[in-house]
Amino acid sequence: MDTKEVLLELRTKNGMSQDELAEKIFVTRQAVSRWENGETVPNTETLKLLSNLFGVSINTLLGSPNKLICQCCGMPMEDEILGRNKDGSINEEYCKWCYADGTYTYSNMDDLIDVCVKHMASEEFSEEQCREYLKESLPKLNYWKKYEELSDDGQFDEFKKQLIGEINALRVEGMPEVKSLNALVGKFVNIEYTLPSGMKAKFLNDGTTYLGTQLESEIVDGMCFGVLANMDFILICSYEKDCVNSELLLYKKR
Repeated sequence: MDTKEVLLELRTKNGMSQDELAEKIFVTRQAVSRWENGETVPNTETLKLLSNLFGVSINTLLGSPNKLICQCCGMPMEDEILGRNKDGSINEEYCKWCYADGTYTYSNMDDLIDVCVKHMASEEFSEEQCREYLKESLPKLNYWKKYEELSDDGQFDEFKKQLIGEINALRVEGMPEVKSLNALVGKFVNIEYTLPSGMKAKFLNDGTTYLGTQLESEIVDGMCFGVLANMDFILICSYEKDCVNSELLLYKKR
């Protein structure tokens, strides 16, 4: 689609009139009308406002002329998995798993490869083939080429070590020691729990990236522990295959 079609679709999908959209991004209704007629295109600053308003990339607003690839893990990216800067604006260079709220979540390429290989391996490509591919391709991406410039001098790694220590100190019965935490997007780990009242509830934000891991129980066959945390809390739950019989075991504010 062209920019005019994208803007018209986003505006109508969000139930806005041209006047309402114009007010939100500080332009006139006539300007919106000209965009949707294809007479003009929003300038760079206005595209940023539109990107934040609709939650899509500038690339999408311009009709997707480029194929967005995460410059840390190499994953092809759609709007829903783009990373976010500290101010909540979209970052079109990284996915949510590699860049969350203005923080780079990987400082060790081998750790990233270990995570990616589990998702990439298939009947066509073995884990070893995927590992070799990543070892060759990742160093060519901007994040790893500029790692020394972009890194935070190990502050995020220290934060993860502190979290791991706090989690292990809780000594949850049957749960193995946590040795590492990975970036996990809320949408994929936001399990629904049944409360004592019988009501069902979720406790996470689908759009937020958390640190977490899954561990197999040491005492109950077929049961797993889910561990999730961020700056504000630690959450530990248990569940069986496909998150059946999920139970919230612990929620601790930090």
